[in-house]
Order: sequence, then structure tokens, then C-alpha cells
Amino acid sequence: MKDTFKHKGLRQQLVNILKAKGITDVNVLNAIAKIPRHLFMDSGFLDHAYQDKAFPIGADQTISQPYTVAFQSELLQVKKDDKILEIGTGSGYQTAVLCELGAKVFSIERQQELFKKTSKFLPKLGYRAKKLIFGDGYKGLVDEAPFEGIIVTAGAPFVPKPLLSQLKIGGRLVIPVGDDVQIMTMFTRKGQKEFEQEEFGEFRFVPLLEDKN
Repeated sequence: MKDTFKHKGLRQQLVNILKAKGITDVNVLNAIAKIPRHLFMDSGFLDHAYQDKAFPIGADQTISQPYTVAFQSELLQVKKDDKILEIGTGSGYQTAVLCELGAKVFSIERQQELFKKTSKFLPKLGYRAKKLIFGDGYKGLVDEAPFEGIIVTAGAPFVPKPLLSQLKIGGRLVIPVGDDVQIMTMFTRKGQKEFEQEEFGEFRFVPLLEDKN
């Protein structure tokens, strides 16, 4: 569990790449600069940890590309103590970014092997989500709703209705929608039944699977 000056230097280079790609949120950039992404990957892949690429982490999942993590985090506009629901804990890297931004994070993972691994690993790094849950992300988390923000870290063929209904008025859902290629989409809740939808170009994610537990 080492984090060296070399790693910190590589992270700074990564931050510069993200700035060049248009990420401007200082808090998001600071979070990327601080979190030891190499610890979220197998030790044989340290060279890959600070490249702006997605990488396999087992259970047919990937640790998302840093740009994608930064882009989604920036769209959420997280403020301290915001309640954020994350669908797809995965490696826990995005969870750590949300914690670093001061959010109260509730995160759902449907792959048991990843869920067990990440639940043990995140606290070791000092990142404590409010709740890590093994379950079906399509259903959201009614007991804890409403949320200021909901972030989906897997490609969804459609937008799950429960997630929209669990947003606070003014809350944002950031979700990649589509089958092979996803369009990053943000829904902002304007009223009880009123949502504003914005699209932010193409991304590629592993699929969000329903009822697979």
C-alpha cells in the first residue's frame, strides 16, 4: 500500500492531461491528484495506473478512465455533505473521488466478488462511504432517497425510472445511456414530474445489468 513521490508526480501529469481535455473543476482535479489510483489495480499494472485509460479489474468490470470519472464528477457539481447515490461501486475509485469531494456516498454493486473486495479495501485507504450495498442498482435506494446527485458508472440501455424518482428537486442524475456506445446524459429535476435533459457526447462503458444478483 505504498504511495511514493513517483506516484504523486504521475498523478500530477494525469491532472495536466485532464485539464488539457477540458476538466476545470478544481475540487475534482484535486481529488484525482490525491487518490492513489495505482492501489485500486493489481500491482503488476502500475505503469498503467496514471494513463488516461480504462483498465480491467476482474469480474468482467473495468476501472473507469480517469477522464470519464472526472467528467461525470464535474457534471454532478458535488457540494460538501451532498447525499450522492452511486450505481456500480466497481473498484471503488469513483467512490473515493466522491468521498474526497465531501459527499455522503451510498454505493450499490451487483458483483459479489467486487463488492466484498471493495468494502474491505476503501476503509483501508481512509474512504468511508455512508453505505456500500450489494444489490440491483436499477432499483436505486428508496430508503435513503432523495439524493442531491445520482451517478451511474455503467452503460444503461434505458434510464431506470426509480433513479429519476429518487432525485431531490434540483438534483442531477448523470448516466451513460445506450447499448454499444453510450451518450453521457444528465437529467436535472426541475419539479415533481419535470426533468431537464442534456447530452454530452459519446462514451464507452461496461453494461449496467438488471436483476443479475
